[in-house]
Amino acid sequence: MKLKNTLLFVCVLVQTAMFSQKKINTDSLLTVTNRYLNTDKNYTEAKRLGHLGIRLAPTYYDFHIALGRACRYTNELDSARYYFNTVIEKNPKYKEAFIYMAQIEVEAKNAAPALSVTDKAIQLYPDEQDFYWLKLRAIELNEDDSKTLAYLNTFAAKFPKDQKIKNHILDLKLNSNSDRIGANLTLTTFDRAGVGPWYLSSLQYIRQRKKITLIGRYNYSDRQSYSQSIANGTLTEVESYVKWNKKHYSFANIGIGSGALFPDLRLNYSSFLSIIPKWELEVGMRYNKNTSSENYSAALGIGTYLGPGWLNLKSYLNLDSSKKYPSFTATYRYYLNSRYDYYAATLGYGTSPDERETLSQYEQRIALSSYRMGLGYSRVLFKKYIIGIQGTFNRQEYFPQKYQNELSTSIQLQYLF
Repeated sequence: MKLKNTLLFVCVLVQTAMFSQKKINTDSLLTVTNRYLNTDKNYTEAKRLGHLGIRLAPTYYDFHIALGRACRYTNELDSARYYFNTVIEKNPKYKEAFIYMAQIEVEAKNAAPALSVTDKAIQLYPDEQDFYWLKLRAIELNEDDSKTLAYLNTFAAKFPKDQKIKNHILDLKLNSNSDRIGANLTLTTFDRAGVGPWYLSSLQYIRQRKKITLIGRYNYSDRQSYSQSIANGTLTEVESYVKWNKKHYSFANIGIGSGALFPDLRLNYSSFLSIIPKWELEVGMRYNKNTSSENYSAALGIGTYLGPGWLNLKSYLNLDSSKKYPSFTATYRYYLNSRYDYYAATLGYGTSPDERETLSQYEQRIALSSYRMGLGYSRVLFKKYIIGIQGTFNRQEYFPQKYQNELSTSIQLQYLF
């Protein structure tokens, strides 16, 4: 009996040692598999070892994860789905299986499967934010801003201290559905006796939706000399931006003026085309009509994204006279948190028909030299206000070979609701 117990004890020890050795070998195999996958980028070898690991340890699901990732990197997406789904069904404790599976469906723009995976993950792991962000990406595939905003509000209620979610809500409102009212004041001073200051103020209402933005604007201008008003006028405008598709949107403006400082009728139109990724082409026309004259201008511009910034080059050319007087403007914006948080810089030559301050002098100024530079800053405050300030210096020829210096300072405030 004593010999029998001793033999039984030895057998148990041998089996335990064999099991431990197999476990160690399996772990080592997984380490090598992941090295091929993550460091060497040798996906063929990673898949070979992954299959071996599954044969040795069918329920060691780290090998399924590794195989799924390798297949994803080699664009074998159906195989990747198979391995990740196997893990999700057999052992949902592997959170990364849900993440990888959702990423595949989001990248493939398959909204329904992506939502199915993220909903199941959120049900199992209600405090894991990664799944909520992946669900947001899945919802955004449907391009329904109202549903996206509704989900974001639920997301924010779940994690009320997360500033990133609040910033996302604000960014969606600013770039999609929002209503804003705003005021702008521009003061222009001159270094020539008896000229200025000039005042330009405006009130506007902006109704922004996904496909169309409508703006109503009322402008009032007053010009002074030796502290006396010498001219004033008003301009009432309606403006629109229409998004026709992902590669094309348009701008249109109609203005009715009164007094000496604005045209009686102002018509503007531009069409913007995305010619290649990150590049945009603008082609447009400008028309201004006064009681005794009218002028036409062509607009041509090109813009591109440079990292977090936007560079735009624009030129105008008058068409109503035999002699052409082009103007050029270069604008660069460096964006921070949203499209309304940025630093801006401008350089320009010539007079543009888009400058409200000098519309009444456009026909005289286009034949004279003008050299401009400016700096600006815009910021969203307290999630409700957009404040902007801009300063522009203009070296303006007012008579052949005679120049004056003009300094314009603009302050803008908008309220988002």
